[in-house]
Amino acid sequence: MDKGETYTVADLSLADEGAMRIDWARSRMPVLAALRKQAEIDKPLSGMRVAGCLHVTKETAVLIETIQAAGAVVSWSGCNPLSTQDDVAAWLAREGYSVYAWHGQSVEDFYWCIDKTLEFKPTLTLDDGADLIVRVHGEKSEYADTVIGGTEETTTGVHRLRAMAAAGDLKYPVIAVNDAITKWDFDNVYGTGQSTLDGIIRATSVLIAGKTFVVAGYGHCGKGVAMRARGMGANVIVTEVDPLPGLRAVMDGFRVIKMDEAAPLGDIFCTATGMKDVIVGRHMDVMKDGALISNTGHYDCEINIEDLQERSSSVRTIRSENEEYTMTDGRRIHLLAEGRLVNLAAAEGHPSEVMDMSFANQFLSLCRLAAEGGEMKTKVYDITLEQDMDLATTKLSTLGFSIDELTAEQIAYSTDYTAGT
Repeated sequence: MDKGETYTVADLSLADEGAMRIDWARSRMPVLAALRKQAEIDKPLSGMRVAGCLHVTKETAVLIETIQAAGAVVSWSGCNPLSTQDDVAAWLAREGYSVYAWHGQSVEDFYWCIDKTLEFKPTLTLDDGADLIVRVHGEKSEYADTVIGGTEETTTGVHRLRAMAAAGDLKYPVIAVNDAITKWDFDNVYGTGQSTLDGIIRATSVLIAGKTFVVAGYGHCGKGVAMRARGMGANVIVTEVDPLPGLRAVMDGFRVIKMDEAAPLGDIFCTATGMKDVIVGRHMDVMKDGALISNTGHYDCEINIEDLQERSSSVRTIRSENEEYTMTDGRRIHLLAEGRLVNLAAAEGHPSEVMDMSFANQFLSLCRLAAEGGEMKTKVYDITLEQDMDLATTKLSTLGFSIDELTAEQIAYSTDYTAGT
C-alpha cells in the first residue's frame, strides 16, 4: 500500500498504466471535454470543495479532472470495495489529486476512505449509492453544516435519499442525477447490459449462447442485461415483484416466472433489483450443478451469501472473481465477484461513451448547486428537462447524427387545441 499526505492507493508504480487508460476514456467522452473547455474559462466551481464517493475508474478520472479544472478542490474515495482500478487511483495520486481507494477493501477500509475525503470539510458531495451522504448525516454529521448540496449517481442511492427526505432527515438539497433521461435510459440500460455480460464472461469464459439466463429485476439495468443476454443467444427468463415491469418484460418477449420456478432452470443468474435476499438458500438447493450466480445491483445483499456458505462443504477461487462453492450434495455453484457488482469487479464498468452523458450530468448538477444550492430546499431534485435535451442534442452531434426541427407552423399546431379533423 502506498500512502501520502493526501492519498492512500495500492501501488503508485501503476500510474503510467492508468494514464493510458484515462487517455482512452478522454478520447471517447466529447461532451465532458466540451464542458471542461468552457469551465476552464468560466470557473463555475471556484471556491468549492467536492468530496466524491464513486467508482474509481478511468471515466471517473476524467470527471475528477473536469471538476478541478472548473475551480474546485477534490477529494475522492471509491463507492465499492472491489470496483477501484488501482492504476487509475495511482495516476490520480501522482497528479496531485486527493484520493483514498484501492481494489479489495474491507468494510472498515471502505468507510475509513470515505471519512478521509471528508476531512477537508466539503461544500459539495457527489455520491454513488449514498454512503457518503449517509455518513455526513450520521457518524460524521459535524461536516454537514458546510455542505451546500450533493448529487447522487445511482438508483439505490436515490431510493435511500428519497426515503431520508420523506422522513425529514435530509439536511441539504441533492440532485438525482440517476433519474435524468440521459442517464438511466442509456447508462443503466446500455452501459449495464454490456458491462455486466463483459464481467460474467471475463470471470467464467462460458458460452452464453444456448444457456438459460435468469435476470432478477426488469428495471432499466435488468432490461439492459436481458437484452444483451438474448442478443448473445441465451434463453432469458425474467423474475419480478412489480407487475408493471413484469408485464413489460412479457411484451418484450421474455418468459416471466417466479424465482422459485426459475432456480432449477437457470444456468446463469444475475440480480439487478436493489433489494436484499433475491437469491436465497431454497433457490440454491435446487440449482443445477455448475450454476453461475452474479449481481449487478449496487450492494452485495441481493444474493444471500451466508445461505450459500452454510450449504457448502468447501470453497475455492477457481478463476479471478469466480468462487466455486461445493455443496454438501456434491453440486457446484459459482459465485462471481463475491456477490458485488460483477460489471465493475470482474470487468471495467460501463464504456466511456455512455458515461460521457452521466458524468456530464454530474458536472452540470454540481455547477447548479454551486450557483443555487444556498437557495434550494432540503429535498431531492430532478435534472431539468432542458439539461436532458441539451445533453442529448450534443451527444447526437458528437456521434455524427442530426435531427429535424419543428417549423413555426408545426410549433403553433402543437398547441392549437382547436385543430381537429
